[in-house]
Parts: sequence; structure tokens; C-alpha cells
Amino acid sequence: MFIGHFAPAFAAKAITKDSPRLGTLFIAAQLVDWAFFAFAMVGIEKLRVVPGITKMNPMDFYHMPFTHSLLGTAVFALGFAGVIYAATRNAVAATWAGIVVASHWLLDLLVHRPDLTLAGGSDKLGFGLWNRPEIAMPLELALIGLAFWWYMRRTKGPIVPPMVLLAVMLLLQAVNWFGPEPESAGFGYLVTGLFAFGLLTLLAYWLDMTRWHKSEVGLAVASVPR
Repeated sequence: MFIGHFAPAFAAKAITKDSPRLGTLFIAAQLVDWAFFAFAMVGIEKLRVVPGITKMNPMDFYHMPFTHSLLGTAVFALGFAGVIYAATRNAVAATWAGIVVASHWLLDLLVHRPDLTLAGGSDKLGFGLWNRPEIAMPLELALIGLAFWWYMRRTKGPIVPPMVLLAVMLLLQAVNWFGPEPESAGFGYLVTGLFAFGLLTLLAYWLDMTRWHKSEVGLAVASVPR
């Protein structure tokens, strides 16, 4: 799953104005993948290309006990929530940030082959929807589409920035689904993934500068820029 991971970020921002900025929630949504790609660069966690290992994704994520175990994801969620609370002193913002981080493991559980763990042990979990593209692809589009629609319904602002973000998300997802399979899972592949996460995060911060939550009143909505 790729852009589907950002659905909880849009949902959290739609639920309450006290959620962190959308860009911060985008970081939360992919935080464990940011960490996984960084760990993979130095050999702490590992992946490799195995053509045909699933119908939709040739990657074998064969060693990722720190980022993609349920326990590891929970640690990242609590840590990120702590950072947000320290920065904002807002328990609501911290809670939603932590929830968005934690959502990553649950969404991965749907699509991954059994390569996720509870606490880094030998028992592996994964429902394997990457072998069922007729389910996985509509599911991912539905998740991001519904969350984006809800976010748009709950916020106000110009239409161009959200449409730009959505268009870039769909373009990157199309490349992920239909582009050529990588020949290796080396440094170039990892940097490309981090670049995609970073680009979407920057666009989310830009979008958030142009929109406000409908529950905000008074000077908060006196003008579009905040």
C-alpha cells in the first residue's frame, strides 16, 4: 500500500482542527516506511527483489523487525505522539498523530504477504491482497478517495492546491502499479521512495497553508493564508 496510507492523515485532519498540520500527519502516515528505508540503507533492515513473489509487488521484505512489527510501530507511534505533544502541548494533536502512525501497520497487514510480525519474532502475518489486485487496487483508491472527500467537506479554501496534491498522489501510485519493476532494491530504489514521500509531504504542508477547518471562526478564517 502506498497512497492508501495517507487516508488516515486526511481523516484525522477532517475530524478536528486540533489535529497537527496535514504535512505533519503525512509524515506520521509513512513514518515507519521513512525509518525502514533509512534502516535498509545501512543494513539494519533488509529487502530484496524477488520477481513474482506477489502479483503487484516484487519486493521481499524479509527482515524488518524494528519498523514493521506491531510492537515497533507502537513505539514509533508513541514516540511521534510524544514529539508532537512536546512541540504543541496539545494532547488531541498528539493522540491523532500517534493514531495515524499506528494505522500504517494495520493497512500493511491487509496487503502484505506474511512478512509482518507482532514483536520481531519468527511468526509472520499478512493477508496478501497484493496477490489480489482486483481487490487491492480498488480498496486503495477507495480509502484515499473517501478520506480526501471527507477532508474537503470539512475544510475551506481554494480548490487548486488539493487537486494538485491529489493528482501527484495518483500519478505516483500509477507509476508504482504500472511502471517497470525495479531490478534491485539498492540505494537508488530507496532514495526514490524517500523522494516520493518527501514530495507528497511538502505538497501537504503547502495545501494546509491554504485551507482551514470549518469549525474555525473569527480571525482564523479572515483570509486564506494562515
